[in-house]
Amino acid sequence: MNFQEIKEQDSTYILHTYGRVDAALVKGKNARAWDVDGKEYIDFTSGIGVNALGYSDPLWVAAVAKQAGEIQHLCNYYYSPQNTALAQELAAASGMAQAFFCNSGAEANECAVKIARKYGEKRNAYQIITLQNSFHGRTLTTLAATGQEGFHKDFLPLTEGFLYAEANDLSGVEKLLDASVCAVLLETVQGEGGVIPLEEEFVQGLAALCGEKDVLLMIDEVQTGVGRTGSFYSFQGYGVKPDVVTTAKGLAGGLPIGACLVSEKLRDILKPGQQGSTFGGNPVVCAGAREVVRRVSDPAFLRKVTEKGSYLREKLSTLPQVELVRGKGLMLGVKLKDIDAHEVLVKCAEQGLLILTAKELVRFLPPLTITKEEMDAGLEIFAAVLQSF
Repeated sequence: MNFQEIKEQDSTYILHTYGRVDAALVKGKNARAWDVDGKEYIDFTSGIGVNALGYSDPLWVAAVAKQAGEIQHLCNYYYSPQNTALAQELAAASGMAQAFFCNSGAEANECAVKIARKYGEKRNAYQIITLQNSFHGRTLTTLAATGQEGFHKDFLPLTEGFLYAEANDLSGVEKLLDASVCAVLLETVQGEGGVIPLEEEFVQGLAALCGEKDVLLMIDEVQTGVGRTGSFYSFQGYGVKPDVVTTAKGLAGGLPIGACLVSEKLRDILKPGQQGSTFGGNPVVCAGAREVVRRVSDPAFLRKVTEKGSYLREKLSTLPQVELVRGKGLMLGVKLKDIDAHEVLVKCAEQGLLILTAKELVRFLPPLTITKEEMDAGLEIFAAVLQSF
């Protein structure tokens, strides 16, 4: 099929829930991809932070293919060594105690909400505080958790039980922390909200406040986790110990997975039948995730992520059209001077560079394995596109 045939097929048979860019990718290698017509791209998106090891990493491919050739799926009534081993390896990398596996970040956050409600039963507390400008998913409940009215308006009524506080305003959170509150849920870097890191003092103060009030601290690491910010999980860079961590995106390197991790305090809080997922903990997906966790949890790998992030930030900051660069590690947002971010996204794709947006910013989430040569090639295209405005 040629590109036009693929585009027409999409238009006819797929619900139009995505604003497509005119590129149909068919193969890739690390941070480079090729479309159906053979055009080459540098990819600074990694599938919105999913392809942590880039495209077609040989060790990841081998792990996934080997497991697919042994057993591809089994009922969760039975034990799976890939599933149990991944849970242990995640516990070691995160400092958490147990995991529930599902298929996405939204599902992981749904599980976190259920855990919070279950924990709050003892004192009839059910409300969860989230932050204005946050993003936690697109199910009805995770939309309700999302602190952006723009995501709410077309799908009312949403799930009840969420309160919204301003980021970096500890006193504002404290005012909402009455006896009805069972948990606080936050992203340490608000990704879809514009790549905005929370202040360290706020996150640490919030952790102390939650401990004092017997309220769960739940951190959404769907986009920030698995090495993206330079720590295996971003909370580790803030020096706090959450009660619940949700994770997805980069965890399985390109296969669908989500996980809700709980601390020792919450061990076995959910009983058989209170949560489940047909595909959660799938052995093929877990085999891919184990390869990602093995590689990304290595301190030397994480140091390289930090170094690459610093290099990319420095180069972007020197461009005359750039007003500011913010974020952590290889999760960066670029605010441009009087240039529309979406127009830049479209023009970059035309010139062979794939990027993202977040609100009015350009957003970069390249694979963690991106090389300096690949970064330089992408930066050259980006600079040329900015100069064309």
